[in-house]
Amino acid sequence: MTDEHLLTVNHLKKYFPVRKGVFSRVVAWVKAVDDISFHIAPGETLGLVGESGCGKTTAGRTILRLIEPTEGNVLFEGQDVARLSSAQLRAARQHMQIIFQDPYSSLNPRMTIGAIIGEGLTVHRIGDKKERLEIVKQTLEKVGLSPQYINRYPHEFSGGQRQRIGVARALALSPRFIVCDEPVSALDVSVQSQVVNLLVDLKEKYGIAYLFISHDLSVVKYICDRVAVMYLGEIVESAKSEDLYADPLHPYTKALLSAVPVPDPARKRARIILQGDVPSPLNPPSGCRFHPRCPIAIKGLCEVLKPELKDYGSGHMAACHAVNADYADKARISRMNP
Repeated sequence: MTDEHLLTVNHLKKYFPVRKGVFSRVVAWVKAVDDISFHIAPGETLGLVGESGCGKTTAGRTILRLIEPTEGNVLFEGQDVARLSSAQLRAARQHMQIIFQDPYSSLNPRMTIGAIIGEGLTVHRIGDKKERLEIVKQTLEKVGLSPQYINRYPHEFSGGQRQRIGVARALALSPRFIVCDEPVSALDVSVQSQVVNLLVDLKEKYGIAYLFISHDLSVVKYICDRVAVMYLGEIVESAKSEDLYADPLHPYTKALLSAVPVPDPARKRARIILQGDVPSPLNPPSGCRFHPRCPIAIKGLCEVLKPELKDYGSGHMAACHAVNADYADKARISRMNP
């Protein structure tokens, strides 16, 4: 790991067994996350996007070892999270937190807000009771809530306020890295912008790095420095945010971006409609997993040979035979006409 990387994910896989019969024998594997690699620098936000069921949430939870990885390693500040003991993992989790998608089910209805936010402080034995109370009050203020709410229960708050409480719970331990698992998808549009702006402010003020998991490409464009696109457990494209939105390479990325609403009624974007449904991760297609739905698939190649994730300049990576052929043609023309 280089000094510039806070988190490095190498060839991470997560397979879930499918069991059948009286003896619960494993008959197949659901390949939820299948060999993904990326890195995140301190204070950087990486967006992980894709359709529902592509493995985004599983990837985030596997990185934190909320679920155990099947293969690969996750380096956080030089430590392989996948190989830490229970005591070491508990210590590391002080610096690696998560904001869950659902602000209703992620908060214990029987605990007060003060107890929810302060639970991590108690587990990690930070300060005495009086000091922990003060940290909880300060954290509530950081997320835009009054310290007077400390003895209230989750049912007394709106969805947006509950998600702020979820942010406060993650923030209380002063983490260096937070997995944001679709933190605004369950909120009203008017409230979404408030929570997103809060996350941006916290990042700028405290230098927190985010893995921002979302299917809303408009939000991702606003908050993320880099974006990685997932399809059926694999990363098919990654680039700096401005590069990916200005010039997407992979046909799947182009289709996703074509579905983003344009606020100007005078402008119309050509919509790319993908044919068919997302294949099952239980039995993914051979070769390129996107080829059954791809409008530019190369017959005899894409269904047979899996494309490599290649760099097409400035860290813009894509895994597509058609893109590779296009760039090869451009390079050949360039050599013929120097």
